[in-house]
Amino acid sequence: MLTQDQVAATQERAAKMLRSVGIVLTTEEEQDIEIADFGLDDLERTGLELIVYENNDRYCAKELVLFPRQTCPEHRHPPIGSDPGKQETFRCRWGMVWLYVEGPSTTRIQARIPQGDETYYTVFNEIELHPGQQYTIPPNTLHWFQAGDEGAVVSEFSSTSRDKYDVWTDPRIKRIPEIAEG
Repeated sequence: MLTQDQVAATQERAAKMLRSVGIVLTTEEEQDIEIADFGLDDLERTGLELIVYENNDRYCAKELVLFPRQTCPEHRHPPIGSDPGKQETFRCRWGMVWLYVEGPSTTRIQARIPQGDETYYTVFNEIELHPGQQYTIPPNTLHWFQAGDEGAVVSEFSSTSRDKYDVWTDPRIKRIPEIAEG
């Protein structure tokens, strides 16, 4: 479980990274950067820092910050009622990110699967994104991603985000962060 101090330090680190690549946030947005450790208490290895600009019943826009080699674990955005599930486009702004989706497996992937968590990663069709490149992930598609050695900043444009309904391959994942005092 993250502490308030860890959250504040990580928010500042993510805000500094965004500033360094020319993405300006308001003071309030910097304080609202979400720190997701997915309940695994290993943020440097498995985690994600994000700011949501807009999320309404039609669309969502976010910035995703990944520290060096940080991984967002495998998941999918399932159908909810008549909604087919979230469709999202990832556009790399800075650094490099490896995105893995369903499809033919890449022979030798470049990401490093977090040690001990190998059974929770099942899709290995590798898409390498550099600044200016983007990829659209269809609804209900298993995917995961990892930053390269410098980290990465990725803009996400999608249909409505409903994080609490995401389906994670790893049953230990808790999408909504738990934060302790201190």
